[in-house]
Amino acid sequence: MKHTEVQTPVNIGIDVGKANLDVAIHPTGQSHSFPNNDAYIRHLVQVLKKYDIERIVVEATGRYEHALVSACHQAGLPIIVVNPTSVRRYAQAIGVLAKTDRIDAQVIARYAATIKPEFRPIPDKTSQKIKDLLARRAQLLEMSTMEKNRLQIMPKSLHRSIKTLLRVLQNQIDTITRQIEQEVAKVDHWRTKTEILTSVPGVGKVLAYTLLSELPELGSLNRKEIAALVGVAPINRDSGKLNGKRRIRGGRHRVRTVMFMAMLSSIQCNPVFKRFYERLKAQGKIPKVALIACMRKMIVVLNTMMKNGEPWRENMA
Repeated sequence: MKHTEVQTPVNIGIDVGKANLDVAIHPTGQSHSFPNNDAYIRHLVQVLKKYDIERIVVEATGRYEHALVSACHQAGLPIIVVNPTSVRRYAQAIGVLAKTDRIDAQVIARYAATIKPEFRPIPDKTSQKIKDLLARRAQLLEMSTMEKNRLQIMPKSLHRSIKTLLRVLQNQIDTITRQIEQEVAKVDHWRTKTEILTSVPGVGKVLAYTLLSELPELGSLNRKEIAALVGVAPINRDSGKLNGKRRIRGGRHRVRTVMFMAMLSSIQCNPVFKRFYERLKAQGKIPKVALIACMRKMIVVLNTMMKNGEPWRENMA
């Protein structure tokens, strides 16, 4: 990869695959491809450091981008991980229907230059490890639920096999849970923040860990921003004289899923959220809508608690 002597600001899009990293530079139009391994990632980082970079944008691919993101972050390069859906919609908007790795990299670079996505905190190693452990715990819980469902419908001759697997899965869940707690205990600010969050009746450690790993912005945004980021803020659908039904959209899906389960507990054990839930139902809200409203109220309260470094008090809500 060559670069010009005159330094002009560039935006770089990188299409991340299992085997290769396809790099596009906007506005120069340069395109290059590198193997996706540690040695070539180090080489790519050194080359990128020679440019005046506004943004490096990659799509969230599951895990294949982690090594590149970590290397760029450690080198002080401005890298951003974005939702692939946003890039695909941008490609459709500008009329790019063809899809190859090289074209994708060029679209990502144009997306970076035009949309200018905001920078998000890159998880540190501890946060990433806890995030991975939480993801694995969720996978094990999902498998356990599937086996429990099979226990209800399969013949009794197979129950022994199912129950054996359920015990194995529960042992794995317990092991992963202990590992998460050990990792949290190693970091003072994680431990302190966990204590603040779990002071709210109905907020358990799993929700606290999920918020800290998946929502690092908690405590730094205002109430509307944090609700929108989680995806519990109702979105208007109005046009002319039509007032459409408000619905939630987007946001951090994993955070919202864990919060939903936590709220089912909160409306039983937390008098503040229980009263709020019952009042909404008395006003004619269906249970799911009332639960989402309670979730929005909870994330706003948790955001305030984190901002002020204060534990739960009933008059906060």
